[in-house]
Amino acid sequence: MASLLAYQLRAASRKSFGRGALSLRARQLSTDLTNKATEDDEPKFLRAVEMFFDRAAKHSNASEETLKHIKSTDSVLSVTFPVEKDGKTVMIRGYRSQHSRHRLPCKGGIRFSSAVDLQEVEALSALMTYKCAVVDVPFGGGKGGIMIDPKEWTEAELERITRRFTLELCQKNFIGPGVDVPAPDVGTGPREMGWIADTYRNFNPQDVNGAACVTGKALSLGGVRGRTEATGLGVYYGVREFLSFPEVQAKMKHSGKIDGTSVVIQGFGNVGYWAAKFFEANGAKITGIIEHDVAAYNKDGINVEQLALWRKENGGSFRGFPDAQIIENPMSVLEAECDVLIPAALERQIGMRNAHKIRAKLIGEAANGPVTPAADEVLRNNGAVIIPDLLLNAGGVCVSYFEWAKNLSHLRFGRMNKRWDERSKEQLLSLVEGNAGHPLTEVERRQLIHGAEEHELVYSGLEDTMIVACNETRQTANAKNIDYRTAALANSINKIAASLAGSGSIFTHA
Repeated sequence: MASLLAYQLRAASRKSFGRGALSLRARQLSTDLTNKATEDDEPKFLRAVEMFFDRAAKHSNASEETLKHIKSTDSVLSVTFPVEKDGKTVMIRGYRSQHSRHRLPCKGGIRFSSAVDLQEVEALSALMTYKCAVVDVPFGGGKGGIMIDPKEWTEAELERITRRFTLELCQKNFIGPGVDVPAPDVGTGPREMGWIADTYRNFNPQDVNGAACVTGKALSLGGVRGRTEATGLGVYYGVREFLSFPEVQAKMKHSGKIDGTSVVIQGFGNVGYWAAKFFEANGAKITGIIEHDVAAYNKDGINVEQLALWRKENGGSFRGFPDAQIIENPMSVLEAECDVLIPAALERQIGMRNAHKIRAKLIGEAANGPVTPAADEVLRNNGAVIIPDLLLNAGGVCVSYFEWAKNLSHLRFGRMNKRWDERSKEQLLSLVEGNAGHPLTEVERRQLIHGAEEHELVYSGLEDTMIVACNETRQTANAKNIDYRTAALANSINKIAASLAGSGSIFTHA
């Protein structure tokens, strides 16, 4: 009853009669989770994104008019709708922001969180625009959210909420394979994406490409193998690539090898879990894993799978895990000494209250906006290397692009060429064996002629994308003597500006 009353009060307090009133209220919202590390005078999320943009704009080739165009949000949809809970009506608030339509469709996740507000959605959609550009994914930026705590709703209620929000998107033309394509985010996953896809299909039965209206779906509904772990894998690829740069090795006083590198990860959701798995699999020591209530720490390394299993079997908490020290003040583990710190939770986790205490040599932003502008400067002045969010966590949208392309082609990756590749390699191998006079075992032959499966092609495409984007960022940073965030954003701005200049405008000029 208390949570129902809270929802009713929250819905009533946000009732407005125009976008201006809504914006004023929504932009003032904040939560304890995103304010623990920040001072009161530090900018909120959207303003922080704009400050980083302004800093990078000075190093771009775009004109002042084009910069204004790129920076502004194109469209924002705000909806409210009633849902019955425990026999009473609760008003639900949802948002969808389309930051830029310079390339279509717009692309970005939908999150379920009681902390969702208009400011957060606009900021995240802006980051999606820059993220897509920096990794050469041909989408504009979008983002959406529903202001609920999914833990307080049953599965049937969540389905009704998801389908009703999708209906609102359909009615307002804010969803479609060529218009706006959502994906999973905080509090959502393949289940919710399946509900969205089915609702869209029922309202658009003639759309043969309807499966491409959303990504992050289950395989049975047209998903792609490798999407679940994509963001975490992209984080691993990005950190690995930066550690290979001699200038980064010199700054960190690091060998450049993943093997033996100590890693602390904040957040043990999808991104944090998979990032931890890939780092561990390649020889890194996961010394700390931070959740919202407690953290697990072991300087000799934590077994990631054992910790995940413990949490699953013990009410979703690390408490009592025998092979690590449980820290009751989880934010303090952000300050632990380590080679690599991966904030993979929420925005504004490193601010002016803790930036000077961070001892990590490299900070890889797996979350969106985890470092405030002032903290960014403190960290860099203290010698830390920062790999920015718009580059490092782009693995999710990259593989979403692959899923979208798969849905439009109606063809599984590898289906047309896998066996042909295997036969070609088998013929070549037989020729080599004949000349060498040394036949291989059957196991060796199968390993050598194996044709790529879908997930292997996805991994390969993601790895190539991250390597190219990391090296482009490095080249710009070195050429202009600027930090990696500014370099990545400057590259992104230049690519968007080139797209806008190439397409022109039929309404801007007389």
